Amino acid sequence: MVISDPFKITSIQATDNEFFQDMKIRIHRRLIDRIDLAKIDLMGNSEVLKEIRSVIEGLIIGEGIPLNQMERDRLIVEIQHETFGLGPLEPLLADYQISDILVNNYSKVYIEKAGKLQKTDVCFRDNAHLMQIIERIVSKVGRRIDESSPYVDARLPDGSRVNVIIPPLALDGPVLSIRRFGREPLGMSDLLKLGTLDQRMAELLEGAVQTRLNILISGGTGTGKTTLLNVLSAYIPQSERVVSIEDSAELHLKQEHVVRLETRPTNIEGKGEVTQRDLLKNALRMRPDRIIIGEVRGGEALDLLQAMNTGHDGSLSTVHANTTRDALARLETMVLMAGLELPEKAIKEQVASAINLVIQIVRFSDGTRKIVKLSEITGMEGNTIVMHDVIVYDQKGIDPEGKVIGQFRATGVRPQFAQRFKVFGYELPPGIFEN
Repeated sequence: MVISDPFKITSIQATDNEFFQDMKIRIHRRLIDRIDLAKIDLMGNSEVLKEIRSVIEGLIIGEGIPLNQMERDRLIVEIQHETFGLGPLEPLLADYQISDILVNNYSKVYIEKAGKLQKTDVCFRDNAHLMQIIERIVSKVGRRIDESSPYVDARLPDGSRVNVIIPPLALDGPVLSIRRFGREPLGMSDLLKLGTLDQRMAELLEGAVQTRLNILISGGTGTGKTTLLNVLSAYIPQSERVVSIEDSAELHLKQEHVVRLETRPTNIEGKGEVTQRDLLKNALRMRPDRIIIGEVRGGEALDLLQAMNTGHDGSLSTVHANTTRDALARLETMVLMAGLELPEKAIKEQVASAINLVIQIVRFSDGTRKIVKLSEITGMEGNTIVMHDVIVYDQKGIDPEGKVIGQFRATGVRPQFAQRFKVFGYELPPGIFEN
């Protein structure tokens, strides 16, 4: 339970003042001894705040330490964060302009804001304090972190993605990485404002989802693949049954008929693991109209391709790759991870017949994300998958302020799926494919 901050304090930073920190630790421990945590959940937020403030002020008076009102308010807020939230991380989580929070150890905390990394003054008391916060995060989603299982993927209640790795694998102390999403998931209009794509591309992608093309989103780390997947999923009709499969649940699907599945790691005895491939096999028995896999990472690639080829068209997924051609190569490699000795040509034919559209998204040096290619797969030519670009982004250079200069351009190729749009009754503006 995280208590909202009732005080107008712009930044609650950890301090180097050991006296203040020691006092906060003592009061926090005495607070835990005095309040009944079992009853806290039954109380309203305002009642909780009143009770906590009363207890803390009593303890401050008991300590006999003179504090001015600002120091007292700050102490109360920090102890609230420590008791019910994520300690020093709470002010960072309250700032929705921060997209990433990267904790390298107890004294080094970085954030990404407006596409740029910067160091903060936030710190934890020590690595043991950081581990307490980490355990609080992972335990809420039924996962564990210890020396026998020294890394884990988890999530926060708002869907933010969390990764943790601890000693002995992390040499300088526990490492916590939080990949965040905005308070409200972005929509297509937001991507247009940000310049991630242009109007032609937006209309094509809307049509691609509504006419049930199989779409693969490709890009590097932090390029916005999951964000784009969320945006595209909004065009899936409400009448369809959607099954999503993720390692760590982070998609915000807006349809009413959605089944969300999440993988499970091994238990303390090394048993009980449930992989994406296991969930995908089960999902095929759940009568899905569409299957969405957060990210293809292994042998589930084969099952996904077969599902796309056997009536589950309109499926969506993402993959880590630097180009659209690399994305297909990675997909072929992951099919081999399924453990079946399939001929190379058979794998390529599966890919060519299953995937209709590959979207390449790139994060540029100025922090902006742009879709640089919409590529259609049209079949096989010999032993090669035939793919051509429909719309591309041409970078012209960088302006004096470091902003990327470029433009979206149609290649002049009319894609084969244009006929599918016509069959489905989806009208495109005239001249949309003209260069």
